[in-house]
Amino acid sequence: MRKIQKAVIPAAGLGTRFLPATKATPKEMLPVVDKPAIQYVVEEAAAAGLSDVLMITGRNKRALEDHFDRNYELESALTRKGDAERLVRVQESSDLATMHYVRQGYPRGLGHAVLCAEPHVGDEPFAVLLGDDLIDPRDPLLARMTEIQEREGGSVVALMEVAPEQIHLYGCAAVEPTAQDDVVRVTGLVEKPEPGEAPSNLAVIGRYVLDPAVFGVLRETEPGRGGEIQLTDALQQLAVDERLGGPVHGVVFRGRRYDTGDRGDYLRAIVRLACEREDLGPDFRSWLRGYVAAEL
Repeated sequence: MRKIQKAVIPAAGLGTRFLPATKATPKEMLPVVDKPAIQYVVEEAAAAGLSDVLMITGRNKRALEDHFDRNYELESALTRKGDAERLVRVQESSDLATMHYVRQGYPRGLGHAVLCAEPHVGDEPFAVLLGDDLIDPRDPLLARMTEIQEREGGSVVALMEVAPEQIHLYGCAAVEPTAQDDVVRVTGLVEKPEPGEAPSNLAVIGRYVLDPAVFGVLRETEPGRGGEIQLTDALQQLAVDERLGGPVHGVVFRGRRYDTGDRGDYLRAIVRLACEREDLGPDFRSWLRGYVAAEL
């Protein structure tokens, strides 16, 4: 199996749940403590050895390109001030990976966004990382997924156990066990199943390692839920017919995940990450304890 080197990050969404903040600012650029959410995702890809990153963007997303580019004027100003600490932090984003960009001309769903990556990816397996899910770097999920794909072939999805009453918010996997505790064989996928119809409590979260055969399936996939081309529908086809592109496996993730997909989870992610920072955590936790005690 070929070693995976390319990552695709869909970032063309309108971010309507965060309006009016996202009227002129991409949702992916909203700060999580002191870094934009999208930088955490690119850092994760780079840490897993994926040095070639394609970002699927849309209109009003130029700030994403600027963030991962060099800013010589700012760097020069910090150098003159002797502010080496901030200079390093500014340069980090431009040194993470080789960045590429392509526009998704019309928002037709995640499956369509992935299909936009075909000319860049070609016939290589590749990873897809969704920006709403931030995975703690101490829990190397993506590296585990690439390991499974390189050994077993086909595609690999990230799964997480959720409460039964929450499964309707996710894509849901029907699975069979394997000899490895954290790896399952995916036999079917359902996008946001109705209550009581979910085949398991294993939800698909925003990490995928895909065989390039998915492109051929996506081209034939009709719009599904919400009138969009769903990646889940294409993976369902791969799961039920291995001849199309090998098996589909799932890695059951039990580590730390920070959800920035809605406003409440976004705020909770900021609090959790701030509390764990060595430079911010002690003072912030002390303040937070006092605030909670006073409010309760």
